[in-house]
Amino acid sequence: MHFLSVDDFSKEQINEIFDIADDLKKGRLAISLKERSVLALLFQKPSTRTRTSFEVAIVKLGGAAIYIDPSTSQISRGESIGDTAKVLSAYVDFLAARMFSQNDLLELARNSSIPVINALTDTEHPTQALADLYTILQAKKKLKKIRIAFVGDIAANTANSLMLAGAKLGAEISLVGPNGYQPNPVYFTKAREFSRVEAHDEIKDGVADADIIYTDTFVSMGQEKEAEKRKAFFSKYQVNSSMLNYAKKDVLVMHCLPAHRGEEITAEVIDGPKSIVWEQAKNKLLLEQAIILYLSEKKL
Repeated sequence: MHFLSVDDFSKEQINEIFDIADDLKKGRLAISLKERSVLALLFQKPSTRTRTSFEVAIVKLGGAAIYIDPSTSQISRGESIGDTAKVLSAYVDFLAARMFSQNDLLELARNSSIPVINALTDTEHPTQALADLYTILQAKKKLKKIRIAFVGDIAANTANSLMLAGAKLGAEISLVGPNGYQPNPVYFTKAREFSRVEAHDEIKDGVADADIIYTDTFVSMGQEKEAEKRKAFFSKYQVNSSMLNYAKKDVLVMHCLPAHRGEEITAEVIDGPKSIVWEQAKNKLLLEQAIILYLSEKKL
């Protein structure tokens, strides 16, 4: 079993993972795999939190991690993704991959006999979405009817995963971005099968009655050449104190990091009393442990 997309798991399966996370957090579950397992991390893009948390997660579960830099592996000399996957399957027990292309991730999975975990692609960031929703559940004690306003680049991979996973769990999603800038139609349409999902260009309408305001960088990895253009395009959608006034009084603010203070979010907000950004980051480790344990059980 792989975890390539939030669409791979049902509502019930996501809640099973949350239950494992609860057990880990409360010390009700022995933190160990049934065997000393090795996790390989194949990352084509930079990472701080996802790489570190995955490495720590497998170690805390009694296993070990190996980091593979594609630029110093045979992939850089033309070895196919499929052949790489077949070889790694003979050596390790899990593979977490951060790829530029979702199609390359799918190719890895098609040729792997071990669980493959999506650690971010151009299309999705599913482990982040589960950590985010678990954080909201801990803070708000429920997800059903919780209104999440995702502000800024509403077509980004993080938005895709959070929109679909959140809708599956009964949250209401408001995507708030520039006029004419549309969310990914595949994820938008799918998410609307599960819950109320809307797109807004007016900030006041988009964040009205929001329980959560969520933002991400305006310039994702691979978009650096468009940086100045994108910053200007999204500048109106900076999460600041004025924006919070349109939401509920007890609104909480989230950001998957890294944050660019003064661009998509102000320092006053990210460091302020309504921010749960640091708890959100902390929960990445917990949820990755839970995902590894869940996939380990399904592998047996």
